[in-house]
Amino acid sequence: MDDNKIEEHGAESDYIDIAGMIADNDAADGENAAEGAEEGSGDGGDKKESEKPGSKARLEIYDWLQCIVSTMITVILAFIFIGRQISVVGDSMLQTLHDNDKVLVTNVLYTPEYGDIVIIKAESFGETPLVKRVIATEGQEINIDFATRVVTVDGVALDEPYINEPTSVEGDFRGPVKVPEGCIFVMGDNRNRSTDSRFERVGFVDARNVLGKVHFVTMPGKDGNYGLRDWSRVGSVYRTTP
Repeated sequence: MDDNKIEEHGAESDYIDIAGMIADNDAADGENAAEGAEEGSGDGGDKKESEKPGSKARLEIYDWLQCIVSTMITVILAFIFIGRQISVVGDSMLQTLHDNDKVLVTNVLYTPEYGDIVIIKAESFGETPLVKRVIATEGQEINIDFATRVVTVDGVALDEPYINEPTSVEGDFRGPVKVPEGCIFVMGDNRNRSTDSRFERVGFVDARNVLGKVHFVTMPGKDGNYGLRDWSRVGSVYRTTP
């Protein structure tokens, strides 16, 4: 009897010890798992931190693409509704404009003024538009002294840094003359190689035949000798020229 009890107690003790060991192991495993979870959480935080620069770069790229697309849409709409691009033909506007230059022209709510470079339509040239500079507007008196090569408007000599050479070709001009109402008087910057208001073929230009004002060179024409483009000429056509 006593031996049996001892054996039972021993078996029970062994069972309790094993159960305790299992419990201790489970607790240890739980602590390890918790530590692992904390470490994993730390790694995730580090991962998120490492992902931030990449995310920021992607956002910046997206912002740039959005700006580029918006700019392109704006330019396209401007060309469609506000202005258009026209190619220059000939050398009558040297040195301001060259043959085959592409220029941006607008005509919204536009009234021609002295110094403006304009695209005009003359009946004698058919459907071919001309590009010239406005020298005088309606009501103004223009005269050209071909001896001194000086152009005057309302008796005041013009300062013309934009011309290629002084005006010496008379054409059909006999001044002084007054510009009729609703008209303008135009000349090319390459004065002695330009068919303009000095010639009856063009004469005074009805303002209604002004197709628009030139603002910028968007693409320079190729050089006749080497076939190269002078990209420094891209920009406003109202910069002072030699």
